[in-house]
Amino acid sequence: MLKIAICDDEQPIREYLKRLVEKCTEGEIRLFADGGELLADPTAFDLILLDISLNREQNAAEPDGMETARKIRERSDALIIFVTALREYVFEGYDVGAFHYLLKPIDEQKFTEVMDRAICQIRSKKNVEPLVIKVGGNYVRIPVDDILYAENQARKIMLHTKSKKEPYCFYEKMEVLEQKLGDRFFRSHRGFLVNLQEVAPVSYTHLRAHETGRNLVCRLLLEKKKKKN
Repeated sequence: MLKIAICDDEQPIREYLKRLVEKCTEGEIRLFADGGELLADPTAFDLILLDISLNREQNAAEPDGMETARKIRERSDALIIFVTALREYVFEGYDVGAFHYLLKPIDEQKFTEVMDRAICQIRSKKNVEPLVIKVGGNYVRIPVDDILYAENQARKIMLHTKSKKEPYCFYEKMEVLEQKLGDRFFRSHRGFLVNLQEVAPVSYTHLRAHETGRNLVCRLLLEKKKKKN
C-alpha cells in the first residue's frame, strides 16, 4: 500500500487533493497543514504533494514549501509533486529533484496523468531486484536504492551505500556491474558508476552525491548523456 502525504496550508485544498488522490489509487493518505507537521511525522512516505508557497505569508516561523522539500531530501527519496498557484516558484522545484509540479487551479486530467506516472515509477522502484554480491565468502543482498556509487580500486569494486559507513569490497568488472544495475546508474568515468537519484549539483567536471558530499569523478561525460537523451 502506498503512503502518501498532502501538505497545504489551506484545508479546502488539502481535502480536494485527497479526493483526487483517492480516485487514482488506494493507499494511506495523511494531511498536513504546514511543513513542520510533515517533517515531524516519521512515516516513510512514497509520494508527497507539497505546496511550494506554503506559509510564505501566514506563518514565518514554519518552513515554506521549498525549505520543507530540502529537509525531506536530506532523509528521503520520496517522490515530490509540487502544487502552486505561482509560476515563478516552479523552477525552484528542480533544486530538490521534484517529480513534477501542478499549477492551481488544478487541471484534474493533468493531475490524473501525473499521478499515474508517479505511481508507476514508485511501483517499478519497489519491484527492483536487490544486487547480490560476494563479500568475504558470503553472499550479500543490497537494495539498489541503498547504493550511492561504485568505484574501481585496483581489481576490486568499492560499493558505497547509504546504510553502511564502510564500503563493500568485492571482485567484479565495472562493465558487468553497470549491466546489473541498469539505466538508473551512470558511468560518469571509467572508474565510477553513480546512482543518478543520489546526485545533487552537476557541473562540467564533477558530480556530487547527496549523502556523502564528496566529489565523485574527474570528468562528467556530458556528451554521452546528451546522446542517450
